[in-house]
Amino acid sequence: MSADPRQRRAARHAQPAGEVAASAPRKKPITVERITDAALEVVATEGYDALTIRRVAAVLGTGPSSLYAHIVNKDDIDDLLIGRLYVEVVLPEPDPAAWREQLLGVYTQIRDLYLKYPGVSRAALATVPTNLETLRVGEGILAILLAGGIEPRTAGWARDALSLYVSAYALEQSLVQQRRRHQDHEWVLSHEELLDRFTALPAEQFPQTRRHAAELISGTGHDRFEFALGLLMNNLRPASG
Repeated sequence: MSADPRQRRAARHAQPAGEVAASAPRKKPITVERITDAALEVVATEGYDALTIRRVAAVLGTGPSSLYAHIVNKDDIDDLLIGRLYVEVVLPEPDPAAWREQLLGVYTQIRDLYLKYPGVSRAALATVPTNLETLRVGEGILAILLAGGIEPRTAGWARDALSLYVSAYALEQSLVQQRRRHQDHEWVLSHEELLDRFTALPAEQFPQTRRHAAELISGTGHDRFEFALGLLMNNLRPASG
């Protein structure tokens, strides 16, 4: 062995004879799961408006053509996104005595999942779900309604109306939050500013708005959410006999 420390260090770091240099690590294969992960990352960090096939491909370090081996189009990504969120929805065992409370609980979970990802509820609008998790939640909601004695067609229509409201509510909340973060957010009024504007309206033109301004703007968004769902559910009547 060489007595020269420099030579000994060089020998220690030298590639052994006959050893092939390690090849570069292979890229992870593109899968539906990775596409969904990347899409959710885009929505979480940039908002739903930024979600495109090209943007998802960029997050995965590939080109858009690589994604088309696994998805059909952007609508397909929307379906995957909602399915991924609905994995977290816990469905109760349908209880005829508590079906309204159960519906509110399920839709509150969905609302909160939508609000975690700005604008993602738009992916649930005007689409026909095919993802098994989305269908699982739809089945659970239908089962709750049927357990409450609601006639099947009414239950189906009610489920659509309730789901539409929840998606629209979450989308509106996301838009408000987005605009508040924008530099030019002066038009977004506080509770106090809105009250001042309503009470300052000409009395001869807006007598009711002036008189009831405090009531008109009362409650939080979530208070109004529960109120709206209650309006819809309380008008559902169990089928007779």
